[in-house]
Amino acid sequence: MSTRLSESAQACLKSLSDLLGPGGYITDADAQAPYLTEARGNAVSTPLALLRPSSTQEVAAVVRLTAEAGIALVPQGGNTGLVGGALAAEGSLLLNLGRLNRIREIDPLDHTMTVEAGVILATVQQAANDVDLMFPLSLGAEGSCTIGGNLSTNAGGILTLRYGNARAQVLGLEVVLPDGQVWNGLRRLRKDNTGYDLKHLFLGAEGTLGIITAATLSLVPRPRQMETALVAVPDVTAALRLLKRLRQASGDAVSAFEIMPRFAIDGAARYLGEQNDPLSEPSPWYILTELTAGTPGDALRDTVEAALAEAIDAGEATDATLAASGDQRQKLWRLREGLPEIGRKVGGALHHDVAVPVSRVPQFIERANQAVAALCPGARPYPFGHLGDGNIHYNIARPDSDDPADRDAFLALGERIMRAVHDVVLELDGSISAEHGIGNKKRNELARARSPLEIDLMASLKRLLDPRDLMNPGKILPQ
Repeated sequence: MSTRLSESAQACLKSLSDLLGPGGYITDADAQAPYLTEARGNAVSTPLALLRPSSTQEVAAVVRLTAEAGIALVPQGGNTGLVGGALAAEGSLLLNLGRLNRIREIDPLDHTMTVEAGVILATVQQAANDVDLMFPLSLGAEGSCTIGGNLSTNAGGILTLRYGNARAQVLGLEVVLPDGQVWNGLRRLRKDNTGYDLKHLFLGAEGTLGIITAATLSLVPRPRQMETALVAVPDVTAALRLLKRLRQASGDAVSAFEIMPRFAIDGAARYLGEQNDPLSEPSPWYILTELTAGTPGDALRDTVEAALAEAIDAGEATDATLAASGDQRQKLWRLREGLPEIGRKVGGALHHDVAVPVSRVPQFIERANQAVAALCPGARPYPFGHLGDGNIHYNIARPDSDDPADRDAFLALGERIMRAVHDVVLELDGSISAEHGIGNKKRNELARARSPLEIDLMASLKRLLDPRDLMNPGKILPQ
C-alpha cells in the first residue's frame, strides 16, 4: 500500500475490518482481482481495500465510518460498467454490493418485487417469470450485472422502446446517504404526489449522491405470444418506415427494434465461427425486431407476416425471416448479441453510446461516418443498437490491417474521433450517453452536452448531499 494514511484513516480501516470480517474486508490481491478491472480491460482500480457488506445496516455503518475519517467510497455492482463509473482511485475504498442479494418480497397482485441492490438482473427476471410476470429490463450483461448498478446508471437495453429505461420500472428505493443515514423510500404506490419524487435523484446518479441498497420494482404481465423477425432493409430511412408500419399494424406491440450493419453478419462468420447467412442475399442493413402479445394464438404472427409482405412491396425491406422456434429465435439474437464480442476480437475498436431523435438517426449515421472517414480513412464504423428509441452504439473498428502500427495510430485518434462523433450528436439535439452513463470517461464531455445552468444545478445537488465529495468522487461532473 503506497498511500500514507493518517491515524484516523488507519483507525477507520481497522474498524471496517472488525465490522465486516474476512468475507467483507478484503485486501488480498488475488481475492480483489475480479473486482478491480473494468469491463473492457482499459483501467484498473487501486483501492485501499475491497469492502463487501452483507446488509443495508452494514453499508450504513461503513458510510458513517468512512465519512468520519474522510475516506472516499466507490460503489460497485456487477462490474459491467463501460465508462469507468465504478473505478476506485488510490486512497479510496471500493464498496461492492454483491452480497446484498436477497429478494425481499414479491407481490403478484401488486405486480411488484422488492430486491436488494446486489441481485443479478437475470435472477430478477426469473423470479418474475416464476409468478407468471415479467421484469421488462433486458440487456447483454443481464447474467452478471446487478439491479443496483442498473438503477444507478439508468440502464436501457432492448426493451426500452416499449417499456422505458430502468427508472421507468422503479416504484421506490432504499438509499444510504453520504452521512450514513438510511432513506427508506420503498413504496409500492403508482400514484404518490406528496412532494418531490426523491427516488429520481439517485436513479442514474452513478452512486455520487448515495448508495442504492434496495428497490421496489414494477412488474408487467408475461407475454403469451412472441414473434421474432430478421429483416433486410436497404437503408436506415427504410428501417424507420418499417418501424412505423409494424407499430401501426400491431397496435404498438413492437418490444424490440434493433439495427445492425452487414458487419454483424460478416463479423459473426469471421470472428465467432457462425457460418450460416440467415437470408438468401447480403444486405447493407438488417433489423432484428420482436413483437409480443398478451394472448396466445396465430393472430400476431399473421399480422407480422402481412406487415412484412407490405414492407417488401413498398421497398422498405428486401427480405425477411420469422423465427419458427425458440432455437431459431436464439440464433437470430446471437447475431445482435455477438457484436460486442466481435468488437473485442477485432483487436482495436472505439465505442460510443449516443442517442438522437429517432427521425434523425439516418442523418446522424451518415454525418458521423463522414467525420470518421475524414479523420481516419479506412476505419470501419459499425453502428448498431436500439433504433426504435434512437440509441445507437456507434462503434468503429480499426482499419483492416495486420500492422500493429496501424492499430496504434487508429487508437491514438480516439479522443479526436469521440469529439467529432459527439459534435454530430449535439448538433442533432442528441445525448452523448444514452444508457451507459458518464462515469469518468465522459465527464469532461458533459460540459459540452449540458448547459452551464444544468451543470450548476447538478453540482449544487452534489454539494448539498455530499459536501465533502466522498461518494464516488471524480465521476459525472466535469473537473
